[in-house]
Amino acid sequence: MEIIDNVQKLLGDDLKSTLKENAKVSIAASYFSIYAYESLKKELEQIDELKFIFNSPTFIKDKIEKEQREFYIPKRNRERSIYGTEFEIKLKNELIQKAIAKECSNWIRKKVTFKSNKTHGHLPSFINIENTDKQITYMPIQGFSTVDLGYERGDYIANIVTKSSDYNFTKTYFELFEQVWFDDEKMEDITTEVIEYISTVYKENSPEFIYFFILYNIFNEFLEDINEDLLPNEATGFKETEIWNRLYSFQKDAVIGIINKLQRYNGCILADSVGLGKTGLPIGKTIPTIYYIKIDLIMMFFIILIYHGIVDIPTALIWKDLIGAIMIW
Repeated sequence: MEIIDNVQKLLGDDLKSTLKENAKVSIAASYFSIYAYESLKKELEQIDELKFIFNSPTFIKDKIEKEQREFYIPKRNRERSIYGTEFEIKLKNELIQKAIAKECSNWIRKKVTFKSNKTHGHLPSFINIENTDKQITYMPIQGFSTVDLGYERGDYIANIVTKSSDYNFTKTYFELFEQVWFDDEKMEDITTEVIEYISTVYKENSPEFIYFFILYNIFNEFLEDINEDLLPNEATGFKETEIWNRLYSFQKDAVIGIINKLQRYNGCILADSVGLGKTGLPIGKTIPTIYYIKIDLIMMFFIILIYHGIVDIPTALIWKDLIGAIMIW
């Protein structure tokens, strides 16, 4: 049995000397990073196969109640760590992510199978390597990243890994992995999902797709909250008015959004570029017209003064005075 402290001796360097041609590798860990692949690329390209288990639910449909928010953030981090963990910023800044992702994706298609633990049962993290002459186990490991390999600094106080080739010791972990790997009630194959996720790094996307992708990632949790109870009551007849029929589609979306916010929070601020018809929305009885027009006129007044250099006031003071004027008027 050997101790690897990731200070004097690094796990990554030891794996490089351990991984032989046609080796079979099995890993159970919390996350996988393409930069770990890049660090061991030469050795991983010559292995026969790699089986990887995410030991917590990853890339699978959530089957728990939405109120249990503590599960969502770790799960999302596990998936995003494929592009690189938060401690691999320096590697991301080298702007070679696209090339690494493409090479890693091709390697996965040829030699790797990913599965995810779809239960909330605990599974230890370890690496098994089967060469033609002996079996070796490394444990414990947190994930498969350059931090865990010892090549980047993380937030570990100590990152100590035990390496063993003792038959009784390795036999326990090899049997554990095989037992879990073939248990369809606990495992789900997610290889396709991982490949698709990695391919988004090097895939060419249109500006329109990127725009909608950003919007979705910002607002997806809010979209999940939408239900019929929160949507405006159409029985009031606001969609049958002449004003409603004169509005553009984006203005109609704004009206529905404003009504929704008024119903939930008893207040709403509508902010948009000049000339897109903000003042016209309240006429459809979305919000009291008189207050909205006053807000618009006050904003216009300050913008004109600043634009012509008549006043030069810090932005924070402008908003403070603006809100104060609205409240008093």
